[in-house]
Amino acid sequence: MDVLIRKEHPSDYNRVHDVIERAFEGDLHSDHTEHELVARLRTSTAFIDELSLVSSYNNLIIGHILLSKVWLQNNTATYEILSLAPVSVLPEYQGKGIGTQLIETAHEKAVSLGFDSIVLIGHEGFYPRFGYQEASNFNIKFPFDAPNVNCMALELITGSLSGKSGMIVYPKEFA
Repeated sequence: MDVLIRKEHPSDYNRVHDVIERAFEGDLHSDHTEHELVARLRTSTAFIDELSLVSSYNNLIIGHILLSKVWLQNNTATYEILSLAPVSVLPEYQGKGIGTQLIETAHEKAVSLGFDSIVLIGHEGFYPRFGYQEASNFNIKFPFDAPNVNCMALELITGSLSGKSGMIVYPKEFA
């Protein structure tokens, strides 16, 4: 499919809300509030407008991805990194590579903006194909109970998490 990936604009917000809601409506692991999280993050200091991307096909928005700031913190240092949450594709367009295109484009854009790593909570059968691995491999912990296989991290720049460890600190909008 020939899709266009571009930065989300405020005029897209209502359509993106619908895309996110529909993308997660059948997901048994979802609390079905991902669209609310995105709305809260857009008004936070963790939001990076260049990392809120939409995918469109025939001028219809069919997908969205958001990378926002989180912090990796330990007793001696705090590191600004990114969190991928969420990536959404309309059900009728899933399985066509659109999510993959969104993720790869977001990764490239993040590197161009100077970011070197990303964490996420996600499906262990999907994200490893992009290089994500268990965050525990980097001594990264999350502030809630979740299976290690679903708590993942990615070095966008090889070695960027080397020597770093700690707890992920989410902005209050994630609560």
